[in-house]
Amino acid sequence: MIEACGLSKAYGDTIAVDGLDFRVEPGLVTGFLGPNGAGKSTTMRMILGLDRPTSGSVTVGGSGYRGKVWPLREVGALLDARAVHPGRSGHNHLHSLAAANGIARRRVDEVLEQVGLTAVARRRVGGYSLGMAQRLGIAAALLGDPGVLLLDEPVNGLDPDGILWIRTLMRSLAAEGRTVLVSSHLMSEMALTAHHLLVIGRGRLLADTSLADLIARHSADRVEVRSPDAVRLAAVLRAHGGEVTGAVDGTLTVAGLGSARIGELAAGHGWVLHQLRDLTASLEEAYFRLTQDAVSYRAAVAA
Repeated sequence: MIEACGLSKAYGDTIAVDGLDFRVEPGLVTGFLGPNGAGKSTTMRMILGLDRPTSGSVTVGGSGYRGKVWPLREVGALLDARAVHPGRSGHNHLHSLAAANGIARRRVDEVLEQVGLTAVARRRVGGYSLGMAQRLGIAAALLGDPGVLLLDEPVNGLDPDGILWIRTLMRSLAAEGRTVLVSSHLMSEMALTAHHLLVIGRGRLLADTSLADLIARHSADRVEVRSPDAVRLAAVLRAHGGEVTGAVDGTLTVAGLGSARIGELAAGHGWVLHQLRDLTASLEEAYFRLTQDAVSYRAAVAA
């Protein structure tokens, strides 16, 4: 488990992380979301002891990460896949990490096979594609068979097959009881991967909730209904307080009336419905609603 209490980090007058309190529980994939500049990378660096908090604390398994005897056996991390000497082979890079952490040499071959790099393990890392470097970084995170994993943008550079692989891997690692924290800007992937979400903006915690609860909380009360009598149905729904859009192709989007009430009104007039369903927001929609006031860098909209 990872636990932060009042975790803050300031660089001069700039507050990068502002009093975060959260726990990342084992057995779940926890998505770590937020706009650029929100403080995600700084938070992950503090978890790993690469940056010292200005105030507050963060622990891994009840103690600080700094000073652990065999760090890779406890926490595996992928922060920058390109942070490898380009002249080393993938195999030698992992072997040096294994030797420094008391990890058996055979484990190097196991993780290379696990991430699909066995065929290129003896090639220099400087010749790896971004996707290959990403797989090597994941192999390094898995090398010590740790109980805690921190992954920053793990699907970056991966092809569709690789994305499916890492998604399945993260969920299977969590199912084994490990603590998995994943930072990403890809909402579609987080929707398919994460069980729980931490969302921060401008260094502050905006949400600490399950994926389902976040989507439900930020979903508008809308219903989609399709009928060959859409024009007449729309008029009746408006007369009963509904806000209706659409009707050109027989599909209406209705706010202010529940699906049960819409069905009753249609049935009362003898109108056939081909579709009646409650609409929920996507994770992307819920995320934008939550973070709309916490974006530090917003591009100008073209005229």
